[in-house]
Amino acid sequence: MAGWATRLRTQHFPPERNHLSAHVTLFHALPLSAGSEIKAALAAEAAQHAPVEAQLEGIMSLGRGTALKLTSPAMLGIWQDLADRFFGLLTPQDTHRPRLHVTIQNKVSPQEAKALQAKLTPTIEPRAFRFAGLSLHIYRNGPWEHVRTYPFRGR
Repeated sequence: MAGWATRLRTQHFPPERNHLSAHVTLFHALPLSAGSEIKAALAAEAAQHAPVEAQLEGIMSLGRGTALKLTSPAMLGIWQDLADRFFGLLTPQDTHRPRLHVTIQNKVSPQEAKALQAKLTPTIEPRAFRFAGLSLHIYRNGPWEHVRTYPFRGR
């Protein structure tokens, strides 16, 4: 599913703002000062879990953008474990349970977003998939720096 979602993102995301492949954001701003602990936590979660089951549900409006709506109780469980571990270090935005999604269009007019949603809704079939792992990126004022990917390898 990742390749298909990245192709949708490439087609519909403003190119000057599209610095990443399709992804799901669990946390927006973990503190750089906790870098070693973050890496250790991601490695531990990846070692503990097999690829995580999820479901593509359909299209989701972002107001000024469009996303693929996802559900995954197991991924939300991983988020909760990490949120508990980093309690007190999280921004207010990161203390709220995420709405799992892949953004495929952002920072466009509401009319443009609604048009894409109307076009894509009949073509998106719900389907199961698995998350392959967790990745860590650092924001560098536009481009993102990939730090490491932690493949799920538990049983």
